Amino acid sequence: MKIVIGSDHAGYRLKASVVAFVESLGHEVIDVGSHDDVPVDFPDIAKALTSKVTSCEASRGLMVCGTGVGAAIAANKVRGIRAAVCHDIHSAHQCVEHDDVNVMCIGAQIVGSWLANDLIKAYLDAEFSTDEAFRRRVEKLHAMENDG
Repeated sequence: MKIVIGSDHAGYRLKASVVAFVESLGHEVIDVGSHDDVPVDFPDIAKALTSKVTSCEASRGLMVCGTGVGAAIAANKVRGIRAAVCHDIHSAHQCVEHDDVNVMCIGAQIVGSWLANDLIKAYLDAEFSTDEAFRRRVEKLHAMENDG
């Protein structure tokens, strides 16, 4: 799978280990920055990351910032993106299985690299359920997005 990864300056250090881990799982990585710890605005990184997902250049996205919250807010402003902050294993896989999340956000100030790896593996291994109820609910999310 092709995965787009981005971070702001608060997530920059964790992002380096995230990229290495995702590549070790056999996935291709598109790194949209930040490429150093100089302060950047997370909405700019989120825009670069989400554009790769919505254009189908990447199957899923991973964004690392201080808490993950700002990244998720910014990513969810983009039509076609379903982003979630995940700091526990259950949420990391269930967000895909039940809600077809395509961008997972994690907080570098909340989790360390070992937990980040476990979260990422759970997220990337998960598949959207074929259960009609989950599919119906995601279709309602699409309708809400399109109705303005």
